[in-house]
Amino acid sequence: MRIYNDGRAIMELTVNSLGDVQFEAEARGHKVVCDQPEDNGGANEGMTPPEFLLASLGTCAGFYAVQYLKTRNLPMEGLKVKVVCEKVLGPARLENFVVTIETPTALSEKDVEGVRRSAEKCLVKNTMLMPPAMSVAITSAGQ
Repeated sequence: MRIYNDGRAIMELTVNSLGDVQFEAEARGHKVVCDQPEDNGGANEGMTPPEFLLASLGTCAGFYAVQYLKTRNLPMEGLKVKVVCEKVLGPARLENFVVTIETPTALSEKDVEGVRRSAEKCLVKNTMLMPPAMSVAITSAGQ
């Protein structure tokens, strides 16, 4: 991530084709493989792009939930996050996301609400709720 003097932070990720329907995404030296299930022409060697979106939302919500638990010295080891959504058409997209956070131990009502408020601060969730400007540019390797 690059941070500019005006406070903007620029994140960057590069995706390289590995052939057919398989890709490798790389950011900050970390790599993950994206693939399709066998019934969709892939080798099933990685998550699909929509699954990465769910993973991004779930890990982001989990991060904020853990931060809340840590600051209050509450148990956090074993926390689980499940993300469920529907695939709909017109246009094809994911809809009706439900993020469920399972804490390792029962919490007071105050702490349940605190975990919920913390998870609501998730950058990925907020990005999805306030659609960003987006564009696609096409270049050639020789340019």
